[in-house]
Parts: sequence; C-alpha cells; structure tokens
Amino acid sequence: MAQDTGMFTVPQTIGSVLCCKCGILMQPNAANMCAKCLRSEVDITEGLQKHVIIIHCPECNKFLQPPRTWMDAELESKELLTFCVKRLKNLNTVRLVHAEFIWTEPHSKRIKVKLRVQKEVLHGAILEQAYTVEYVVQDQLCESCSRIQANPDQWIAAVQLRQHVSHRRTFFYLEQLILKHDAAKNAIRIKQMDQGIDFFFGKRSHGLKFVEFVGKVTPVRSRSDKQLVSHDSKSNNYNYKYTFSVEISPICREDLICLPPKVSVSLGNFGPLVICTKVSNAIALLDPFTLRHAFLDADQYWRSSFKALLSSRQLMEFIVLDIEPVSSEVNVGGLKYVLADAQVARVSDFGKNDTIFNIRTHLGHLLNPGDFAFGYDLFGANSNDVELDKYKGFNLPDVILIKKSYEEKRQKRRGKPRSWKLKSINMEIENAGNGRDHEEKMNSEYEQFLRDLEENPDLRFNLSLYRNKEYQPSEMASVTDGDDVPSVPLDELLDGLDLSDKEDDDDESMSE
Repeated sequence: MAQDTGMFTVPQTIGSVLCCKCGILMQPNAANMCAKCLRSEVDITEGLQKHVIIIHCPECNKFLQPPRTWMDAELESKELLTFCVKRLKNLNTVRLVHAEFIWTEPHSKRIKVKLRVQKEVLHGAILEQAYTVEYVVQDQLCESCSRIQANPDQWIAAVQLRQHVSHRRTFFYLEQLILKHDAAKNAIRIKQMDQGIDFFFGKRSHGLKFVEFVGKVTPVRSRSDKQLVSHDSKSNNYNYKYTFSVEISPICREDLICLPPKVSVSLGNFGPLVICTKVSNAIALLDPFTLRHAFLDADQYWRSSFKALLSSRQLMEFIVLDIEPVSSEVNVGGLKYVLADAQVARVSDFGKNDTIFNIRTHLGHLLNPGDFAFGYDLFGANSNDVELDKYKGFNLPDVILIKKSYEEKRQKRRGKPRSWKLKSINMEIENAGNGRDHEEKMNSEYEQFLRDLEENPDLRFNLSLYRNKEYQPSEMASVTDGDDVPSVPLDELLDGLDLSDKEDDDDESMSE
C-alpha cells in the first residue's frame, strides 16, 4: 500500500546475535543460546515416564483403567490415545502440544506414542522437545472373561426369546437386526432352541438392555424371575440368577387375520379379514377389499392376543386368467396398491377341473393376465377360528391373493449363487441331530427368507447386505435369468471386511 502511494518506508529487520556456546548466528532469545545448545544444557523430558505397562484383556479386547474399570478401545483410535496419555505421570509439569502413534507390529505387544511437549527454561525461554513413550501390553483376563473361561455356564442373566409359530422367519430377520446394531455383543453364549433363541449374559444390566432392544423392533411381552444362588449373611450380599422370558407376537408378515369384534370396532369397524403387511414394534394391517390400513402396538395386541387365521406356510399358487382395475393407485403406508377384479384358478387344478374364482384383490398394480400369485384358498380351507364364528352371517371370499409369484422364473436361476450374502450369529444348536428332514426344513425357510428380502425393499431397508465375493456375473446368465425376477441392487450392498485377507495382503506386499 505504501509503495503504491509512493511513500518511503524503512524495511524492518530483526537483529541477530551470536550463540554464547557455539557462536553461530541466531535470533536473540532470553537465554542467548541456540536450540541445539539449549537442548544440550536442559532436558525438559527428564523425570517424565518413557516406559509404561498397560493391561489388556485378549478375549473382549478391553484395557484396564485403574483401579477396576475396563474400557473399549481399538488400536490407534482416539480413545486409546487418550487412555495412553492419561496413564503418564508428571505430565502436568510440561505443556503437551501434540501426540500421535508410531506404527508397531500388531503382535509385538508394544504401543509407541510420540509426544511433543513445551516448557519454560532459562530466563523465560520456551523449549519444545519430542520424545517417545513405549507401552508394554500385558494380557490379563478381565473378571467377566475369567469367570466365563472357568465355567461357560456361569451366567448372571438369561433372555429366552420365544415365538409359538411353525416357522423361524421372524428369527432370521431378528438375527440380522441384532447383527447390524451389535445388540448381542455382551452375550457370553447364544443357544438356538426349538421355538426360539436363548441369550446368556454376564450382567443383569446387559440382559435388560437386550430385552429393551427386542421390544423396540418386535411386539413382545416379557416377564422376569430371579433365583437365589448364594448368600453371605455376614456381609449381607445376595447373588441371583435372572431369567427374562420374552414372547414375540405370533402374527407374522403375510398372515391372514380375522380380527376380534372388539378390536375391529376400536379401529373404526376395520376388517374383519385383514392382511399383516409389516411387523416392527407395531403390527401393520391392511384390508385387501377397501385398502384401509391400521396399526396395532404391542399393548393393544396383547390385550386381545388373537392368532392368525392362516399363515404363510399355507399359501397356495394361483394363475391369473383376467384382471381389471376398479380404482386408481393408492399409497398406503408408503406402499402402492390398486383394487382390481380378477379371475384366478389354482395351479394344482390344471388338467383336473375347471374351477375358476372371481375375486377382488389389492394387487392390481402388479398382476397381469398369465401371471402367478400366492394366496390363501378359503374355498377349500377348513378354518376353525373362534373369532370368525363370532361374525354371524359373514361370507368368506373364495381366495385372497397375498403377493406375486416368481417361482417359474426362479427355476432358471436355481443353483446359481446370489450377488449378496448375509452374516450369521455363531450360536449353539440344541438337538443338532434332529435328522435330515429338520435340516431341509430350515434350509427351505431360510431360502424363502432370502427371496422375501429380494422381493421387498422395505423389508431389507434396516438390514446390512454384503457383496458375495464368489459371485461372478456372466452374459449368458443375464440373458436367461429374466428381467422380471426381483433382485437386490448393487448400490445397496456393503463390502464385507475380512481381516484375515487384509493381513495376507500385507504379508505379500512386505515379502515383495
């Protein structure tokens, strides 16, 4: 600015002096010594810890914060860096400027941290110096892990999840939710039972937290009991084992339900024949004849505690002969439906009889003449439902369609791997020798669960799906598979992290 105006300015210069020790030219400071000579005269890291021993639990990967607190911390994380710095004594005599990890071998049991500190030395001069602290990691089991190692059955709280239905589709879905939210990370043992799963925890609070999580994702009712294990009369200490019995609602997605009269009236004369479209912490119901929908929370359901009229295991395949929409597209709970009049026939009747059913369906936006659909055959079903008998003069429809069928098109893809996969919980299986029939039933139900995920984007919205490394797409497969078969888009898949593969890659790169 001064040069633009043509004014004369005196350049400011900084004077320099000679170091009183070595005589090199330097900028003046309070000690009149250069940085090298100042460090040779004064060591500000003297008296600071440079070797520290820290305790690590190899089972749960926690570090001991004296005297008795165990904390979670991953290697080279901010939490571990804070933990390491706080373990140093006399660090308050200097000013910490910077701290960072120095890479060490993962199996060396050594953690190195580089610290940069400042301190005022001779005549007010501030000296900055860096030094390295080495932490020796010693393995020692924490109390809970040592108790588990001594006796795996030494649990404090047990959560018994049960659902009284003939399939395990709910538990397949619940397993994926537990994996995504890491809800069972504190479980010391998981055991698969006949109609549910048992989770065992080392603390009562962990069991309570897990029961609370299950109650947020499914409509449940629970009760708790405790059993006295030991009692010290001198110190007045009681040791209990706690058991939480959690019952999941037997209503599942795609079930056909006949609502009790009181529930139907409380929902505004809703139903009484409705379809369950979604189950979360509330049950979503849809009237397939009027497209009205309603929700029942856990308290409302357990007050009446009704059961399904027909379940998904009783679905039958029909072929659509003709269909004619009778309403425009309606958005119900985020899903689209269209009422339509349709003519359908059972696939199993082909070549045997000419029975045709004229029905009304809510799938007018999906079905076309010649398509296949799964539905409930009420014409030939023997329904012994107490709630249905309360509706005098009610005429049951012949058929209620539930979803479109892709069985014929899936035959071309049979035996081919999917582009995605799911993780699973490592659990013990009770009565593992149930026989081949039981194993085939479980595999069939799991395959049906995978197909439901492909067909229903809303169902897989809260789940984590991973890329299948074994999947190799081919041009012939893309031509023969058919475009109408539902599949999971690649942008919804996550890359699974395999630590063993990563370590192998590191070893190969080092050998090169």
